[in-house]
Amino acid sequence: MNIEEIRRQFPILHQEVNGHPLVYLDSAATSQKPTAVIEAVKNYYEWDNANVHRGVHTLGSRATDAYEGAREKLRRFINARSTEEIIFTRGTTTAINLVASSYARAVCKEGDEIVITPMEHHSNLIPWQQVAQATGAVLKYIPLQQDGSISLEDVEKTITEKTKMVSVMYVSNVLGVVNPVKEIAAIAHRHGAKMLVDGAQSTPHLKVDVQDLDCDFYALSGHKMCAPTGIGALYGKKELLQEMEPIEFGGEMIDHVGLYNSTWKDLPWKFEGGTPIIAGAVGLAAAIDFLESIGMENIDRHEKQLTSYALERMVEIEGLTIYGPGQDRAGLVTFNLDDVHPHDVATVLDAEGVAVRAGHHCCQPLMRWLNVTATARASFYLYNTEADVDRLITALIKTKEYFGHVST
Repeated sequence: MNIEEIRRQFPILHQEVNGHPLVYLDSAATSQKPTAVIEAVKNYYEWDNANVHRGVHTLGSRATDAYEGAREKLRRFINARSTEEIIFTRGTTTAINLVASSYARAVCKEGDEIVITPMEHHSNLIPWQQVAQATGAVLKYIPLQQDGSISLEDVEKTITEKTKMVSVMYVSNVLGVVNPVKEIAAIAHRHGAKMLVDGAQSTPHLKVDVQDLDCDFYALSGHKMCAPTGIGALYGKKELLQEMEPIEFGGEMIDHVGLYNSTWKDLPWKFEGGTPIIAGAVGLAAAIDFLESIGMENIDRHEKQLTSYALERMVEIEGLTIYGPGQDRAGLVTFNLDDVHPHDVATVLDAEGVAVRAGHHCCQPLMRWLNVTATARASFYLYNTEADVDRLITALIKTKEYFGHVST
């Protein structure tokens, strides 16, 4: 990987923030967009802007080809069997809610079990709370190890014959834990349960093969993988999607409409009511091309090296607490500086041109498990360098010195 060449393709990185060159370390929240993606969306609006599937004119045909071409591109990217298994959504949250509302509410009944973990993002926790409340199902949690990881022994103990649904994030947005979702799916299937993988933090960074994982559902967001905001997808095994009912009704998803009854289109369109996110899909296709030109294995290797370097540097700072495993983790480091609120840390870092995330990261139960109210998080992507890490370390030392001076 030629990092400098990659960085030149991200216009937003070439600016100063508060008088300093920008160091963007918040890609777990949203990634930056390369010129290829920006130009693809711009080109669509300038030349092909029309609604899809409906018109027979040239622009409508080109827009439809681009939209459905993006579906095929995503199918190949995650190795789904068919484009019928790729449902475009607004993102991971919408995809998980679709499964919870359409599938889980139909199959769960009082006394059944839904299994998740305490590390889940709210988007993979609240929908299951709602299913449990609506159906009488029981929400169960796989316990966490001391470093925040989960053991397959605990998975075996938690999933039972009563379990109908298991939903686990592939990569933790706080701890950097990479969960053994393939093994968890196998355990779930042995007990007759279905498995959903929250792929928001994995799809941008790892080579994903949904057939190898053998998950029943997989949710992802485009904006974390160099694509525009507002586009994502749900992968689902065809036989399950065929059983499910739509939860949004209207144009695009209908086959025949009568005064009192209607029928739906075939997969995948029955779940895509209304005018779809056409420009977002075009941008997602361009983002996939961009990522594949670099290689997902190369991206994964670069981020692991960068994270290892960051951990080596950060442990040198006295009074800095790092959360999550010491190794075998994804490209982010979540931390706190003693006696300094994470928001204050992020504010001082921003004054130095370093952008990090601070807060509960939409993981309040996990924050309570960590016995903190909030943390700061530096997350890395393909465009970050060791020089970015060095800037982070320098800014953290300044932060510590500043608040040490203020407190005295």
